[in-house]
Amino acid sequence: MSEFDSTMEVSDGRFHRLMGPEGAPGFLDHAELEGTWGRRWGAADEVGRLRAVLMRRPAACLAELTGDMYDASVDALVEPNGRGYWTGRDAPDMDRVRAEHDGFAQLLRDNGIEVVYAPDLPTFPKAVYTRDPLVTIAGGAIIARTAARMRRGEEQTITQAVANAGMPILGTIAGEGIVEGGTFVKVRPDQAFLGTSVRTTPEGYRQLAALLDIHGITLHRVSLPGYLIHLDMCSSMVDHDLALVNPRLAPYDYMAALEALGIELVEVHPTEEWASNLLVLDRRRVVMPDHLPRTAERLAAKGVEVLTVPYREILKNGGGLHCSTMELQRDWA
Repeated sequence: MSEFDSTMEVSDGRFHRLMGPEGAPGFLDHAELEGTWGRRWGAADEVGRLRAVLMRRPAACLAELTGDMYDASVDALVEPNGRGYWTGRDAPDMDRVRAEHDGFAQLLRDNGIEVVYAPDLPTFPKAVYTRDPLVTIAGGAIIARTAARMRRGEEQTITQAVANAGMPILGTIAGEGIVEGGTFVKVRPDQAFLGTSVRTTPEGYRQLAALLDIHGITLHRVSLPGYLIHLDMCSSMVDHDLALVNPRLAPYDYMAALEALGIELVEVHPTEEWASNLLVLDRRRVVMPDHLPRTAERLAAKGVEVLTVPYREILKNGGGLHCSTMELQRDWA
């Protein structure tokens, strides 16, 4: 028998048995995940201690929105080619935009949270909102597919940023599915909600539900009213048993489902519609914009520590603190 034949004989049997399949321990075993992927990536809920977030700096093209683009019918500056909008009559104050975003990122770093930046996209005005092109669960990320044509293409650089950080990518929304991360909420390690709307479709829900089922997570669908685009515009988990909601916007079925899980609902102050778009740093410890004091008082009355940062200018671009981040790692059991 030749040397070549002898090698083949070994490789057909004993050699491969030495390397044979080892499915256990499973992917989410702490030692397995940390040993293979470097850390315990992902998040099982919205309220565990935050360790790392994905952000992206505001796009340079925001400076191209000028006062002569004002459209009174929507009370916003509208870019002629449909690439972006800015609410109100005044052009973006770019110095303030950058200062707010940098100040928020610095607050996170000051609280021990790693900030991972996705690559700059100078011509994508909404790309600062890193919440939408992906969702994260315990173990890794699922790359989403954004609805608006002005945002299509952000997914590629988000995928690159996640992969470069070392985080596992567990799936991708494909075909004609549409899912945006701002309307995805992890309520329990085995239960999550997705608000379908003009920005997230039933086909997107079907695909995401199938991907989550692999990981033992049941995805509940709720339909958002009118043109409300995301659940994070009307609710936010603050602790395992506490949520902030805007009852004038949140679907009743969603609020009822939270209460059925033993979750107490705190209502945002009626003059502070954007207050639910906050970021949880740890259980009952949150950061929110500093111009929403009445809702902050309501949270404080429930034992929630509220940190504040200026974020009023960036809100005019259509998203807040929660929209501007995606958790890459929270502590999970």
